[in-house]
Amino acid sequence: MDRRQPIGIELVKKGVVSEDDIKQAIEYQRSHPNKRIGDILDILGLCDSKTLIDAIGEILEEKAIYLTQNDVRIDITNYISLDIVKESKVIPFEIVSGKIKVCFADTTNRKTVDKIRLLLLNKGLVMEKYITLESNIERIIDGLEGTATENINANADTSGLVDSIIKTAMEKRASDIHIEPLENIVRVRYRIDGGLVTAVEVNKEKQPQLIGRLKAISNMHQEKQESQDGRILTYPDYNIRVSSQKNVYGEKFVLRLLKKNGNIRNIFDLGFPNDEQLLKKSFNKKNCITIIAAPTGEGKTTTLYSIIDYLNNPKINVTTIEDPVEIRIDGLNQIEIDSKAGFSDSLRTVLRQDPDIILVGEIRDTETAEIAMQAGQTGHYVLSTIHTIDSIEVITRLRKMGVSNYDISSILATSVSQRLVRRICPHCSKERDFTDQEKEIIKQIGEKYNVNFDLQGKKTFEAVGCKECNQSGYLDRIGIFEVLNIDEEIKDLISRDASSLEIRRKALETGYKPLVVDGIYKVLSGITTLEEINNKLIIY
Repeated sequence: MDRRQPIGIELVKKGVVSEDDIKQAIEYQRSHPNKRIGDILDILGLCDSKTLIDAIGEILEEKAIYLTQNDVRIDITNYISLDIVKESKVIPFEIVSGKIKVCFADTTNRKTVDKIRLLLLNKGLVMEKYITLESNIERIIDGLEGTATENINANADTSGLVDSIIKTAMEKRASDIHIEPLENIVRVRYRIDGGLVTAVEVNKEKQPQLIGRLKAISNMHQEKQESQDGRILTYPDYNIRVSSQKNVYGEKFVLRLLKKNGNIRNIFDLGFPNDEQLLKKSFNKKNCITIIAAPTGEGKTTTLYSIIDYLNNPKINVTTIEDPVEIRIDGLNQIEIDSKAGFSDSLRTVLRQDPDIILVGEIRDTETAEIAMQAGQTGHYVLSTIHTIDSIEVITRLRKMGVSNYDISSILATSVSQRLVRRICPHCSKERDFTDQEKEIIKQIGEKYNVNFDLQGKKTFEAVGCKECNQSGYLDRIGIFEVLNIDEEIKDLISRDASSLEIRRKALETGYKPLVVDGIYKVLSGITTLEEINNKLIIY
């Protein structure tokens, strides 16, 4: 499309535009030299957009498409970052049989085309190139970014800007706000349903005032440029944790948005297998410990709250030790740890308060692990979380913390692992049949774990994207779970210092099903997609 005059002549020959239209476009180009003739014809409205790009595709011997939101059937930012999308004017929009279809505003720029091709090849995808109009690319990008920019830029003063950034994040259900000084701008991104989305780019000149305001409302030292932690308490419904970290272009801030009095969701609504017997067997216990395992940001604390809500009644004394207390629950004794008393110190004190159930927010070190185990041995039911990849690796993690095999086998009753996957957006999802490749993947997983997945009459969904889901194709998240109840055979293996491989083999023989099995069930139920399960667990 950079061969401006010949393209214009060819378009006239094809009868798409008139000579007067081309003259008008060339006149416009004199004051906009970076615009190509095809794009100018579209900007001036001199031709139907789809007819125009189809004709340009024929002239350049390229595949052409005028993209609608329905044509974008993947989450773009899973494959190319929004920054590269904006810089390179490129949109990946569909994957078919291992090939990813990608639209370019300029297919003659070999450097850009090769860069994108290599980027996608590193993700195991072969690129299929298409051409479209630059305005078409920009419209899709605007949809990706949502309306946050308009809302935020409406505020000129610094305090209003910061307030707008935070309130817009709340409206968009963001869990975190990233405020990042770059070389020429300050970038603001929101984490929504686990993914980062660029909300706005702030003028670099506003950086000192922006940082100053954030420090002021977070109760941080203004002069210090080392890492700091603070809190924003000026929003009635939220407890906002703030972390600052110096980088080469200034200080980066991350704001974690925690609702003070959020509603506790029923554990089945979180995605836990809808089995009342399994629920009772896993959590209705005494003289033991139950541990929820997952990496950071996968919803462990939310699950703990749901379990506590399920168990709580006026006849028992429930005490929680948290950092911080994220949701306040009526009838519970909730303790927030501080710099003077960590989890282990607080746990020692709680044991003298006659508790029946103790929730320890996280087992972070050997001391906390040992005291939690002692609490389980002395008649209490302890619930906690730990950072590890699955329910069987909980045993390995406790061993590495120095907990004896005897204590683990006698006190650990249940370990649960979970991941959060995005739900398919109900407003824009597109139903389709499973491909042969997808059916084969599901069949192989079923054979590996002795599960008969019934695909008869089942459909899956494409993630399309609309205003409701910020063009991602997904809206909200749900948990996928695996549960390991420690029976006598597993206890015996632990006490004999068996490896995690031996324990896993025995667990599979006795009914344990790994995360991927629950994930496939949720795909077959139309809740999420195979692609989303693969993003979390890498199954193909």
